[in-house]
Amino acid sequence: MRTQNRIGLDTEASQTIAKKLNELLANYQVFYMNSHGFHWNIKGEDFFELHLKFEELYNDSLVKIDEIAERVLTLGFVPLHTYSDYSEVSKIGEAKNVTRGNEAIQEILKGYEVLLPLERELLDLSGKSDDEGTNALMSDYIREQEKLVWMYSAYLGQ
Repeated sequence: MRTQNRIGLDTEASQTIAKKLNELLANYQVFYMNSHGFHWNIKGEDFFELHLKFEELYNDSLVKIDEIAERVLTLGFVPLHTYSDYSEVSKIGEAKNVTRGNEAIQEILKGYEVLLPLERELLDLSGKSDDEGTNALMSDYIREQEKLVWMYSAYLGQ
């Protein structure tokens, strides 16, 4: 017998999605910390441009972190909320003492190499489960980030 959660979705499917959302959440937390560190520590001739760009990036990440955690709660589960959980689960590594713009942008692109596949996996899972809320979030994130990958790559001349 299939059971449904409070919002009418299959409980088992929602649990799978919530677990994957928590993985995405952990990666976003590290991505956020990295981009905030880039904002603080960037040096060089592109300081003003990149300082602002990294601020946009970490502010956007903070919004997404909140949306992801609230989606986990909406599905009826508990979002990860400790640094030890984040560091254990995240595939994005810490980027410590990065001060050069090109290195910071390469780290951002490496982060998207982790985030985008996770979001695509969630898009697929949520589509199969009729979870339109998660599906819409992932679709929006993917569209935005694909454009950012193009723009950051162009900055690096790639």
